[in-house]
Amino acid sequence: MSIKVDQLSKYYGNLKALDNVSFSIKSGEIVGFLGPNGAGKSTMMRILTTYLNANDGEATVNGHDVSKEPREVQKSIGYLPENNPLYPEMYVREYLEFSGSVYNIEQLKDRVTKVIELTGLDSHKGKKIKELSKGYKQRVGLANALLHKPKVLILDEPTTGLDPNQLVEIRQLIRKVSESTTILLSTHIMQEVEAMCDRVIIINKGKIVADDYLKNLKSDATQVIEVEFDYKVEPELLARIPMVREVKELNGFNYRLIFETKDDQRSGVFDFAHDNELKILSLNKRNKNLETMFQELTGD
Repeated sequence: MSIKVDQLSKYYGNLKALDNVSFSIKSGEIVGFLGPNGAGKSTMMRILTTYLNANDGEATVNGHDVSKEPREVQKSIGYLPENNPLYPEMYVREYLEFSGSVYNIEQLKDRVTKVIELTGLDSHKGKKIKELSKGYKQRVGLANALLHKPKVLILDEPTTGLDPNQLVEIRQLIRKVSESTTILLSTHIMQEVEAMCDRVIIINKGKIVADDYLKNLKSDATQVIEVEFDYKVEPELLARIPMVREVKELNGFNYRLIFETKDDQRSGVFDFAHDNELKILSLNKRNKNLETMFQELTGD
């Protein structure tokens, strides 16, 4: 097992950032780790990378306890934090050789050359880091995380701030790297998770609310319809529409209706509006996707 978390909890004063969290990740998996701001994602990643200690529970990476064997954990993981700290005045190759010296890597220059080629930095290796675009700075951070051939790669918001072309480039790069490395990926971009990951773990308010393969989550026989009326409607009344499993009030007179069927239920919403002398201002049937599931599981 590449990563194993067992009943882990973390407190910041009276705030419980992680609440009895448990999950495991097999070798070779690419797992998306999702949650709203403040849900506990970064706290979990910092514990797995030995930057923080948990208050309760245990976590192991590649068989090494993160609290008892931090040096062994650090040797076996690569970490790209959200802020990607770099030395802007250093040249790309200079920075990677400097960073690699910390790990006492044998034949360091050859290894640096290899990760430069792997991450597509060959044409930029002679530039100062401050001269690079955000996308290429992310490549440098990823190259740095790969220098010591880690078995596990932990990426915290690796695509934040990238333009569409850079997103595609980093996505392809992560896919390429995943051929030989277990990856735990945190991001707010649901399309990136659907494009790169086979499995997702969703955390909300410090607790795991979903842990499954995407294909299983998407097979859930539900349908989502968002409707706007011209007048406020009590959710209890909307819940009487046949096959409605859940009603959520959005802004204004907008509502999200979740049905226990994949069959189109818009006619039932029209009938409800007619029977209650309401006007429908907008009606939208949404496909079941990761974004919809995320909103269902983490919305207040």
